[in-house]
Order: sequence, then C-alpha cells, then structure tokens
Amino acid sequence: QVQLVESGGGLVQAGGSLRLSCAASGRIFSSYGMAWFRQAPGKERELVAGIGWNGGNLYYGDSVKGRFTISRDNAKNTVYLQMNSLKSEDTGVYYCAATRFTGGWSERTYEYDFWGQGTQVTVSS
Repeated sequence: QVQLVESGGGLVQAGGSLRLSCAASGRIFSSYGMAWFRQAPGKERELVAGIGWNGGNLYYGDSVKGRFTISRDNAKNTVYLQMNSLKSEDTGVYYCAATRFTGGWSERTYEYDFWGQGTQVTVSS
C-alpha cells in the first residue's frame, strides 16, 4: 500500500507561483511512476505532469509546458510540482497519483493504483 498526502495549495494571484508536495508512505515509493492531475469544476480530471520512477521520462500537458516542473526525491518519498506564471485557468483541485504503468505515467486515470486526497489551487485574475 502507498498513501499519498498533498500539500502546498492555496490562493495566489495570476503570475504568481506555488509549489505542491506529495508525501508518500511506504518503502516502495521509488518503484512507482508519479503524476499530478488536476480537476476544475465541471471538467474531467486531466494529467498535468508525470515522472518515471527514476526521475526520467517526464511529461507535461501542453497548457503547462514551460511553466510547471515536476520532480521527485526518492530518499524523501516525495514528488513536487513547481508552478510558475500561474493563470486563472490553472485553478482546480490537484491530485498526485502513483502507478506501476510501463513508462511511468499515463493519461488514463484507471492506470493509477493510489491517489491523494487533493489540494485546492485557486488563481485569482
């Protein structure tokens, strides 16, 4: 079992930055690919960024490329999402998720074995 707990969300003005963290329990964190999804009101959950078990094989959604950076520290069982130049359309609940999917991440939510409870990010314009 892997338990995931997100933190770092909040209210920020457009153009600002936030850093999300996702702390994982369990000794097998390093064997999972990790991803950040977000869900805006009335919309489907979408993949924002993904990272392979060893920190490679990075993925970014088109809407966040050049602004967001995903990283992980396996020694601390933590994955991060640095979000810069935030826009109002980045508003939503952000979830981290863990997968054994080959390649380390997937756009399909059913490929993920564990999910965090989510953290709210609100960007005011």
